[in-house]
Amino acid sequence: MEKIPFNKPHLTGKETHYIYDAVNAGKISGNGKYTKLCQDYLKERYSFRKCLLTTSCTDALEMAALLIDIKPGDEVIMPSYTFVSTANAFVLRGAKIIFADSREDHPGIDEDSIEALITSKTKAIVPVHYAGVACDMDKIMALADKYDLFVIEDAAQAIESFYTGKDGIKRALGSIGHLAAFSFHETKNIISGEGGMLAINDPQFMAKAEIIWEKGTNRSAFFRGEVDKYGWVAVGSSFLPSEIIAAFLWAQLENLDDIQTKRLQHWNKYHEGLKEWAMENDIRLPGIPDFATNNAHMFYLVCKDLEQRNVVIDNLKSNGILAVFHYLSLHKSPFYLDQHDGRNLVNADRYTDCVVRLPFFYELEKDAINFIKNELYEAVKNI
Repeated sequence: MEKIPFNKPHLTGKETHYIYDAVNAGKISGNGKYTKLCQDYLKERYSFRKCLLTTSCTDALEMAALLIDIKPGDEVIMPSYTFVSTANAFVLRGAKIIFADSREDHPGIDEDSIEALITSKTKAIVPVHYAGVACDMDKIMALADKYDLFVIEDAAQAIESFYTGKDGIKRALGSIGHLAAFSFHETKNIISGEGGMLAINDPQFMAKAEIIWEKGTNRSAFFRGEVDKYGWVAVGSSFLPSEIIAAFLWAQLENLDDIQTKRLQHWNKYHEGLKEWAMENDIRLPGIPDFATNNAHMFYLVCKDLEQRNVVIDNLKSNGILAVFHYLSLHKSPFYLDQHDGRNLVNADRYTDCVVRLPFFYELEKDAINFIKNELYEAVKNI
């Protein structure tokens, strides 16, 4: 059993209290007190026009695909280096996925490669803010405007992260595209076990999003007294989470600033302790572009090759430290290999082979980070 796990869910202390309160109030199905508290808080803090809690980020992405009316034959551009949920949400509606390569200096989508992938069938661009670090949203939104496309931000890792555009305005990730999906999975900064959120920034989707969220009914409008009865008015599903999930999330949101402060301290300690070693061993540390902020979602290394990556992971594991690799390029996946157009996505494959994610969680102690650092020093000596 490892001495230092990769992740450890952080509890603020109020989670079970709020869950008890929700249960004791007799309302544990969705869209109650705690759902509203969370949604109002997130909308206000990040300037979303509307947001709806979901049972997962996957569900939020699936809602987005329904909202923009993805149909068989539509094309959706996204990075190959991402989690399968990013693609599945659109494949479920019949879309063809057009995979883009990653940036050379960051695992996020190569913004300059997108325009060449746009065709008359393109419906949307789905940038993924990898490690909570912003894609260049000015470039992406300009393409969307030029070609009349939707932008759906996969902000699964991007809570409390921001983008500063050429206009000098600092905007929260997830507030820029037409729609955005967030995750509150136990590996994220703010957690509820499973859980997610859809942010709606384009007014045309606000009413429809609520209907899809409520299983295709106008039930929410009914409870607000806007209609005298409710019924089935559109395609939808059961996307909203229970009050138990929302109550847990509320305890986390109340402590968001404390959580972020601690995570940034850990991130900076890793960076300071490893930057010289990384340069000496042809290893890259996370980069933060000038237009982006760092929300300390993860700390990763980009090794020089697959051999070095495997030595690092194996050496850490043998010393009780669980470090892990990350995504496998989706364009080379067994499911989609035959459907990919054959382009060689060099950077996506390099990150597949070379990324190592180090243990990262709220309770990670300074001594543990120093131990990990020293074992990394030793690991590379063996190559």
